[in-house]
Amino acid sequence: MLPSELSGILDFLRATEALKTAARSGWTSAGQQESVAEHTWRLCLMALVFHSAFPNVDFARLIRICIIHDLGEAVSGDVPAPEQARRGGSKAADERRDLVQLLESLPVQLRDEITSLWDEYEAAQSPEAKLAKALDKLETILQHTQGRNPAEFDYRFNLTYGREYTADHPVLAAVRALLDEETERRARIADRDTLGA
Repeated sequence: MLPSELSGILDFLRATEALKTAARSGWTSAGQQESVAEHTWRLCLMALVFHSAFPNVDFARLIRICIIHDLGEAVSGDVPAPEQARRGGSKAADERRDLVQLLESLPVQLRDEITSLWDEYEAAQSPEAKLAKALDKLETILQHTQGRNPAEFDYRFNLTYGREYTADHPVLAAVRALLDEETERRARIADRDTLGA
């Protein structure tokens, strides 16, 4: 890296700090709203602990995809999946626009690399992108089954959420089955609490 590029890189890193406070729809077990950075951290941890079950996946590429998959949310924040479904569309175009804006201060080669990884993730065609997508969905559901969520939280949305990404591999399907059981259990408790209120 050239010394002249370092200032732009620091500007980019400062801008990405917004992910530490960009709220997601999940809540932590302590009752705090989860941030995008917290989600990304555990997604990367999941990639680490599950990667040996996927010998055809380039682990370094998988981690790079996981790290950048929600970078665009540093600009406009997260749009929860139920809200995306209500809107009837995808947030991909908006998030890509925000990503491009966020990357402006980076050297061209680095900007192109990150954009390419993000596009790969969105296309979900490569083994690494497919696994990143699946783990992203599973991490979200895991957090929803673990968090201290508000009373009106829609657990059952997760029973269909991201299923197309989690069904093709036995390990992913097994994790999904365990999370679906926990989701249904949490939904029944929420139903009982709502009826009792």
